[in-house]
Amino acid sequence: MQVLFDSNAPKKPTNLSINSDLLSQAKNLHINISAVLEGALAERVRQENRRVWLAENRNAIDHYNKTIVEEGAFSDSLRAF
Repeated sequence: MQVLFDSNAPKKPTNLSINSDLLSQAKNLHINISAVLEGALAERVRQENRRVWLAENRNAIDHYNKTIVEEGAFSDSLRAF
């Protein structure tokens, strides 16, 4: 699995604007808001990195797929299925 960020990096305080009712409910339920935000943010960063990588490599992926359709994969003769 690819590492998205340094989990040992120091925490940095930040200011956020959150719906006051939602925040109150989360606190009453003892939800660790920092942990939830960090998890959601890590997932969003992963999605955006994937989107950027695919956009940057679209031409190479398309070329590779076209080559496979036209010429087949190098291992086609080795497959038993």
